[in-house]
Amino acid sequence: MTPEQAPARQLTETVISPPVIAAVAAHAAAKVPGVVRLEPGLRGLAGSLTRIARQRIKGLEPAPTEGVRAVVDQDDVRVEIDLSLSGLDQAAATAQAVQRAVSRAVTEATGLTPSAVSVSILDIEIRGGLL
Repeated sequence: MTPEQAPARQLTETVISPPVIAAVAAHAAAKVPGVVRLEPGLRGLAGSLTRIARQRIKGLEPAPTEGVRAVVDQDDVRVEIDLSLSGLDQAAATAQAVQRAVSRAVTEATGLTPSAVSVSILDIEIRGGLL
């Protein structure tokens, strides 16, 4: 086959933006038993408001990412999650379950495997009084 007869090769690149990864991670983390809610914190709240405003202007419905930050550097993905837990479950076990669920969900949805999933427990809700 001569170069003129060879089919043109298409160069394609797929870019998965950090907010997409954060939305997948937020959804997975929120479904883990013992997680009460994701906590945006001040830095996350400011970033979320900016992103939500930009998406609303474009007519898009923003996916919730409050309390989750994703960092993408080449093929390296790191996810940071801030959350509140139920006082009825062991905090360390719930945090590990969140790490596993988020890593699995991000890999399944994007094909990228996070090198780190960091979980910060900002609050533990105790219903019906103190421990």
